[in-house]
Amino acid sequence: MIVIIDFGSQTTHLIGRRLKDLGVKTEIISPLETNKFLQKNKPQGIILSGGPSSVYENGAPTITEKIFDLQIPILGICYGFQLISKLLGGKVIAGKKEYGPATIGISGGALILHGLESVFTVWMSHGDEIIKLPKGFEVLGKTPTMPFAFVTNKNKNIYGLQFHPEAEHTEFGTRILENFAQICGEKILIEKINIEELVKSIQETVKDGYVIGAISGGVDSTVAGTLTATAIGKKFIPVYVDNGLMRDGTTEFVKTIFKKFGIKPIIIDAKKEMLSKLKGVVDPEKKRKIIGNFYIELFERELAKLSKTKKNIQFLLQGTIYSDVIESQGTKHASKIKSHHNVGGLPKKMKLKLLEPVRYFYKDEVRSIGKQLKLPDEFIYKQPFPGPGYAIRIRGEVTIQQLEKQRIADNIILEELQNANLLSKVFISFPVLTGASSTAVKGDGRFFGEVVALRIVESTDVMTSSWAKIPYDVLQKISSRIVNEVPNVSRVVYDITTKPPATMEWE
Repeated sequence: MIVIIDFGSQTTHLIGRRLKDLGVKTEIISPLETNKFLQKNKPQGIILSGGPSSVYENGAPTITEKIFDLQIPILGICYGFQLISKLLGGKVIAGKKEYGPATIGISGGALILHGLESVFTVWMSHGDEIIKLPKGFEVLGKTPTMPFAFVTNKNKNIYGLQFHPEAEHTEFGTRILENFAQICGEKILIEKINIEELVKSIQETVKDGYVIGAISGGVDSTVAGTLTATAIGKKFIPVYVDNGLMRDGTTEFVKTIFKKFGIKPIIIDAKKEMLSKLKGVVDPEKKRKIIGNFYIELFERELAKLSKTKKNIQFLLQGTIYSDVIESQGTKHASKIKSHHNVGGLPKKMKLKLLEPVRYFYKDEVRSIGKQLKLPDEFIYKQPFPGPGYAIRIRGEVTIQQLEKQRIADNIILEELQNANLLSKVFISFPVLTGASSTAVKGDGRFFGEVVALRIVESTDVMTSSWAKIPYDVLQKISSRIVNEVPNVSRVVYDITTKPPATMEWE
């Protein structure tokens, strides 16, 4: 086993996931649990994760220096590397801030470099830097701005990385983690996700109860719902809330998902109520929480109706995945990025217990589960769509007029990407009604209208992403159509920000 000490990074769980994919058992613990854990367990290696804190701040999470006397391999990533440096006599300051790709050059014969190219791309996300290494450390790799990007202390078997090997967009990142695992003496064994165990877990949790399920038409809720239907059959009651914030065709799509189980979803028309709840609301966090609370209100209303015939409805199914959890401050030292409507947006008191069978999986893992469940590709590879829907792609108040503008622009993007055979090659694509205005000329007259931003990205697990290099002629078609076909739009801009520092959505 390799133990991962979690200092609050958005990607701590992703480190464990990468190692799990290699067949390596891991356990994630908090810094405060470290001493007690190590007294009872003897892991093969230790990884110190990244985190949002600065090691020189008062109250920053830390560990005892005795950890370096255990004679087992230690890998520090970002904050973890900076903490190792501080504890062993190096110096860390508020320095160069880097978010996104950087190019690293490596050299040397260390085992952790096995199989890596001499120059490759890594993913950075830090605001501090090490300006002095502790004694006994040597440099294995550096970037144009980071002289200590990859280091080791051979005598103590310690390794430090300023970048994130767990991030999808770090080339050879998994290889670095695999090399570290082998240094720890771990055997590499690739295993598939065990569907039977997931189904059995649902059965053991639900027992004789019924499950009412929140289905959105997206891949997460579709896979979670299919797992549940496989486990308990018609004791699963899928419910789709038609709140007016979803993409065209979603209601019809939802009706087809559970046909093979003989299950017909309940469709709730809540369009008018939803708009009424969001009237005058401009803050994105309030939008998410209003939508989350309204979903629960609707499901509890439906529960009251169903309870007259089905007396034992105990659970609410949600398609929550791990990226939702961590961005909603899923661990003690993590920063809150945004409240996902099905995590941070939920009310504290609920009559139903949550059932979240894909909560600890990433998007690509959820799709892998869908494949094993033999769901059609058009279900599995649908673009992700946020639970709050168009509400968080409209900056400012959500109105009928803005929803219509968003819907037209969204359909244009999907159509033009499909026409160019690019739709299946991007992870997600959407317009943002920015709320900003700019001057344009229409019909030889001055016009002052809204700016629409395009967001088209490539990603696998949602935790990192890069902007899609869409051909200029396709972007031109999208831009021209939006300006001409969407009312009161003056211009279109293309968002070329990676994640980090940006999030997938604007709100």
